[in-house]
Amino acid sequence: MAAVCQVTGAVPGFGHNISNSHRRTKRRFDPNVQKKKYYVPSLKRTISLTLSAKGIKVIDARGIEAVVQDLLKRGEKF
Repeated sequence: MAAVCQVTGAVPGFGHNISNSHRRTKRRFDPNVQKKKYYVPSLKRTISLTLSAKGIKVIDARGIEAVVQDLLKRGEKF
């Protein structure tokens, strides 16, 4: 599963692990991505979304209908 949120567009960030001796090695900061299912009354079906924790909060605040309309405008698949 790709670590990309369908609502917020959050993608992994990159940086370094720094040891005690200050050696740097590459690392990846993944967003907290989870699969969630929502029932959308306008579509009369359940959709499955890949969401970050912030994306879930956006849906709670704006509502699933408004978020789905934005996703459809962008041409997002679900």
